[in-house]
Amino acid sequence: MAPSRSRDVQLTSIAGAEDDDAGDLEEVRLLDSYDSRDGIDDGGMRRIQVRVTGMTCAACSTSVESALCAVDGVITASVALLQNKADVVFNPALVKVGLSTSLSEFCFDEDIKNAIEDAGFEAEILPEPSTTGKMPHGTLVGQFIIGGMTCAACVNSVEGILRDLPGIKRAVVALATSLGEVEYDPSVIGKDDIVNAIEDAGFEGSFVQSSEQDKVVFEVVGVYSLIDTQVLEGVLGSIKGVRQFRFDQISGQLDIVFDPEVLSPRYLVDGIEGGSNGKFKLRVRNPYTRMASKDVEESSTMFRLFMSSLLLSIPLFFMKLVCPHIPMIYSLLLRRCGPFLMGDWLKWGLVSIIQFVIGKRFYIAATRALKNGSTNMDVLVAVGTTASYAYSVCALLYGALTGFRAPVYFETSAMLITFVLLGKYLECLAKGKTSDAIKKLVELAPATALLIIKDKGGRSIEEKEIDSLLIQPGDMLKVLPGTKIPADGIVTWGSSYVNESMVTGEAVPVQKEVNASVIGGTINLHGVLHIQATKVGSDTVLSQIISLVETAQMSKAPIQKFADYVASIFVPTVVSLALLTFFSWYGAGSVGAYPEEWLPENGNHFVFALMFSIAVVVIACPCALGLATPTAVMVATGVGANNGVLIKGGDALERAQMVKYVIFDKTGTLTQGKASVTTAKTFTGMQRGEFLRLVASAEASSEHPLAQAIVEYARHFHFFDDSSASNGAQNGAKELKSGWLFDVSDFIALPGKGVQCLIDGKPILVGNRKLMAESGIDISDEVENFVVELEESARTGVLVAYDGIVIGVLGISDPLKREASVVIEGLQKMGVRPVMVTGDNRRTARAVAKEVGIQDVRAEVMPAGKADVVQSFQKDGSIVAMVGDGINDSPALAAADVGMAIGAGTDIAIEAADYVLMRNNLEDVITAIDLSRKTFSRIRLNYVFAMVYNVVAIPVAAGALYPSLRIKLPPWVAGACMALSSVSVVCSSLLLRRYRRPRLTQILEIVVE
Repeated sequence: MAPSRSRDVQLTSIAGAEDDDAGDLEEVRLLDSYDSRDGIDDGGMRRIQVRVTGMTCAACSTSVESALCAVDGVITASVALLQNKADVVFNPALVKVGLSTSLSEFCFDEDIKNAIEDAGFEAEILPEPSTTGKMPHGTLVGQFIIGGMTCAACVNSVEGILRDLPGIKRAVVALATSLGEVEYDPSVIGKDDIVNAIEDAGFEGSFVQSSEQDKVVFEVVGVYSLIDTQVLEGVLGSIKGVRQFRFDQISGQLDIVFDPEVLSPRYLVDGIEGGSNGKFKLRVRNPYTRMASKDVEESSTMFRLFMSSLLLSIPLFFMKLVCPHIPMIYSLLLRRCGPFLMGDWLKWGLVSIIQFVIGKRFYIAATRALKNGSTNMDVLVAVGTTASYAYSVCALLYGALTGFRAPVYFETSAMLITFVLLGKYLECLAKGKTSDAIKKLVELAPATALLIIKDKGGRSIEEKEIDSLLIQPGDMLKVLPGTKIPADGIVTWGSSYVNESMVTGEAVPVQKEVNASVIGGTINLHGVLHIQATKVGSDTVLSQIISLVETAQMSKAPIQKFADYVASIFVPTVVSLALLTFFSWYGAGSVGAYPEEWLPENGNHFVFALMFSIAVVVIACPCALGLATPTAVMVATGVGANNGVLIKGGDALERAQMVKYVIFDKTGTLTQGKASVTTAKTFTGMQRGEFLRLVASAEASSEHPLAQAIVEYARHFHFFDDSSASNGAQNGAKELKSGWLFDVSDFIALPGKGVQCLIDGKPILVGNRKLMAESGIDISDEVENFVVELEESARTGVLVAYDGIVIGVLGISDPLKREASVVIEGLQKMGVRPVMVTGDNRRTARAVAKEVGIQDVRAEVMPAGKADVVQSFQKDGSIVAMVGDGINDSPALAAADVGMAIGAGTDIAIEAADYVLMRNNLEDVITAIDLSRKTFSRIRLNYVFAMVYNVVAIPVAAGALYPSLRIKLPPWVAGACMALSSVSVVCSSLLLRRYRRPRLTQILEIVVE
């Protein structure tokens, strides 16, 4: 196979969703459920993402949003300018009424693309991995390379032809990658028929893969000649299961399409390296590396354009400023050559190259914007430079015809384009740094891993270094001291401390022993560990954190609407002001309102007014307004991730800075969530051991944390053994059932009350007062007083009734987190009012609240009632944050304006939250609010700078100070100011990278000596 041009092609296979390993620990799957928001949403909504190219400022993104919102069925549309992406939520039931649901959705993709392209931009529907497992039974998704497409019209033509074929369910073609993805029924049409249809339409077509296959991209080292290429092709041809391959000798990229049922990527690497006797070395190419290379390519393109423009502009300034002082050179420039001077010919030629070759991108972008009925910065640049260039050409021609030599301003056009390109280049560099957080997260994953190879007997026979992207679930890996853990997994051998600060933000190393979970990307500090990989690739915690940060950076904060509105009217306003400036100066000169001495040498009133109007056009900058919010949000979400605070969107970031109330759940949020029995008292003369045996028998079938605490206490009392603390509550519970517990029947768990069952045919109830009252059991004064005493000391009293009589009470405590009280005090110092809500009884709740310093307590609240508590605080328009960790907190987290899930919590709680606090530390609540406040202070500062810049710069450029101070901005200086204004805003946002989480000593105004 001959080397061919490499293309970045993202190929995805469709497979049924695999069930998660039940043995995976909770912290390893913190973010599993987040991606479920993509694809099919609640209520039948569906979400798609579109890559939009050609946008340059906020006006462009607003134009695309308007076009998308006008499409039938679209519910919401959000456009991210910096990422060049659009996120569209639509209702399939409202699309193309009369068609089937699947066909209407496929037609909708085409409508979205057409709407964006009609707006003057290029569009590409991005693949939806989350929905690929939901394809109708019996259909396949095939991917085809389509060559010869040059524009959107070609794409529409190919898509139309494919959709008209029988058996085709969906067809999407991407111009940027020359890739087509077709969902088809193989019983009706085959892949060869699809290729023939593409070729009949006048394009080149070739099959890449179907959903029954897979693809991997390698970087190959060791191929230096045509012979090496032939050897590589021979090795690949001999490997069974390789369906197709393509090698680009220039970049060293090898694309392989293979059958995953026959071989795996790791087998491919072993086969190629072994088949070449070690001559070739392969490394899996990380998709994020390709993204970074595109950023570098964009910066390189801007730098190349800037340097080309600068090199051509230098001779222009040399001829204008230096040559008049060098007689010999100056005489050559004044030599007449045809109708013009030699110097005029040189200036015209150099500027024409700058104007129409290097500056072609401005004309293209401006034409696209005007075609859509919108305007952007490119329109201003094109108008300003064209006015200067056109006047200079007209002045030359007028001089040739009349002999009157008028001044020309070719260097103005050249320097304008040069400075704008410089600004664009610096902007690319600065915007690249706003995504440094994702790059750092990607770099956390180690490049290689030590694979332990075992024989059939389970004995280790070899250790082999492999690419970490080749790790498979179930692999046994060896982690040496000082190295990074390559994948999420479970420790099977060894003991060590692991630094998880880079992922969770927790600075204190965590001890890891056998059966402990580990997170990929964290650092093993001391001992050697053997781990079994449980989650790899996109399923790891690190990958999902990256996905979460990317999603947040795609979102648009509500404050951005202000910039979008201003941008929509900015350019027409500036052009109007430029025309007003021109006619004001020209009219004033015509009536003699200012002296002739103000005119340039050999100039006239027209030229004098024209230079002021050009300066107004080019000094105005809508880009600074458009970049003020998204750059700050990008940096803030990255900084938050580095500090263990994951933010799910710009809207949540904006709401958090206005929080007035923070509602805390008690158990597991303010407390450690580790309940323990502190007191056990009987009231009927029953022996304590017999009493604990009865209670433990009743609670052994319950999963409630208090029940587990009671069972642990009973076990320890009977056997003086705390081994269950290390083996886990579940193992201990199984051992408890082995002989010493009573047989239980008719067990029922009553949420919010307790449990009841039968032992020896007699009913036993374990729970609170409400359970006893509903069962008609009287509580004596002695028992009531004891329970009240427990509750007033911040302990929970659990009553036990057997055969209709209260026989005893257990006192259970859940220690507060050490930082709880200072965090509450810190929030109060920040002007935030803390509230505690719990299902516990009032006395215990008040005692806990008093200990941490919370005044407002809502006790005995059922899970659904917590959402009602949140809504009660929202009635006056206050912004309410909810901090919780359990499933019962999910309704309140969803109802709150800002939901914060403690990182050690459950998947459902994290799904419902806007913030995920990776550390199980309440100090991150303060960090989340403080980061939000700092971010929006920076955004407001960016807006002030952008607005003040334009408010001050435009009048100065219009010549407002010229009559009194003789201050006049040449157009090229105005262009430089415009270019640097947007760079300044981006650099202002980058200052957020210096953010440090607040110290409690500073918030509480504690002086540490």
